[in-house]
Amino acid sequence: MITIDYYMFTLSPFTYLAGDRLEKIADRYGAKINYKPFNLMQVFEKTGGTPPKDRHISRQIYRAQEIRRVADHNEMKVTEKPVYWPTNPAPSCYAIIAAQEAGGGDIGGLCQTILKSCWLEDKDIADDSILKDALTLNGFDKSLTDSGLLQGAEVFSRNTEDAVNANVFGSPSYVVGEQVFFGQDRLEYLDNYLSKIN
Repeated sequence: MITIDYYMFTLSPFTYLAGDRLEKIADRYGAKINYKPFNLMQVFEKTGGTPPKDRHISRQIYRAQEIRRVADHNEMKVTEKPVYWPTNPAPSCYAIIAAQEAGGGDIGGLCQTILKSCWLEDKDIADDSILKDALTLNGFDKSLTDSGLLQGAEVFSRNTEDAVNANVFGSPSYVVGEQVFFGQDRLEYLDNYLSKIN
């Protein structure tokens, strides 16, 4: 079975704008998705990236234009400047890690619910009640926000190291073997690649 390592960061607008296309591609080829929330800011530090707030104004303007363009192209709504952005990404990433470990629910749906909470609904995804609601909505035990903290922190750190070792430098990134597909706009390339190796 093909495994797709999905490196994702819950504060990334482009991860939100990927929607559920990865899940649809994986279903088409019978591939397994390994959800790997990671610390994008640490990866920026290690790979020469720059956080959005520290980028030259021309890059910040382009980023804002691109968010609007991608949302329009993908027929999605987006809040360009969410009220609770940036916020602490760790709780939401830990919740995803705990849910994947627990199983039994819709992990892809959970990721999209959390991302939508930030990038469309102006909710604080560091808020425990928001995460509990997201877990429940997608078939998981809401207590995972409490029980999964320690394991979540350890896996989050390990995922961050794995990202650097896998040559990942941004979110979303999809890794199959040594092939890295960076950005929601590369899902078509991932689809094409899987069609050839399946």
